[in-house]
Formats: sequence, C-alpha cells, structure tokens
Amino acid sequence: QVQLVESGGGLVPPGGSLRLSCAASGFTFSRYAMSWYRQAPGKERELVARITNTPSDTYYVDSVKGRFTISRDNAKNTVYLQMNSLKPEDTALYYCKTNHYWGQGTQVTVSS
Repeated sequence: QVQLVESGGGLVPPGGSLRLSCAASGFTFSRYAMSWYRQAPGKERELVARITNTPSDTYYVDSVKGRFTISRDNAKNTVYLQMNSLKPEDTALYYCKTNHYWGQGTQVTVSS
C-alpha cells in the first residue's frame, strides 16, 4: 500500500532553517508528481510546493518563493522541502501528498 512518511520538523527561531523529508513507498515514485502542503491552526490546508516527475518542474506558493526549495531523489523514493529564512507565519503541520494519498504530517514551529 502507498505510504508517505514525513520527518524533519521541529522548533526553530525566526530566520532558521529546516529540511523536511518524505519517504514514499508502495508505488512507482519516479512517475508521480509530489507536493508539500501545510495547515496552520484555524486555517485551511494550502499547497506550499509541488514538483513534477522527471524532468522536474516546480511550483511554489508566493509566500515561500525564494525561501523554500522542493527537490526529489528518485533513487531514494524521497521528496524534500528545504526551508530557509523561516518566519513565524510558516508555523504549521506540513504534509506530503501524491495523487490522493497523504502522509501523517510533521510539525514545524517557528518561534523565539
């Protein structure tokens, strides 16, 4: 069965960095686009970044452009989200998604 397992979340001060990972299994990873979503308390879930299968094109929501980078390693069946210059408003539960499958989420908290 399809499994998406996120990791890498945590507590960081404003301006800090984190790298999220999503390990995928149960499907042919290299054939599918992968996405990162986030949901902050009291807000709707939003698409943060998306990467297509090879050749890889990327999409970012405006609020993270220039700060976040999505990438994938098809040999490791893993998609990453490098997050730099983090802001308090980036605080959310971050989810990995492909097709209609979701991971369990990893919490990112940006606070001093």
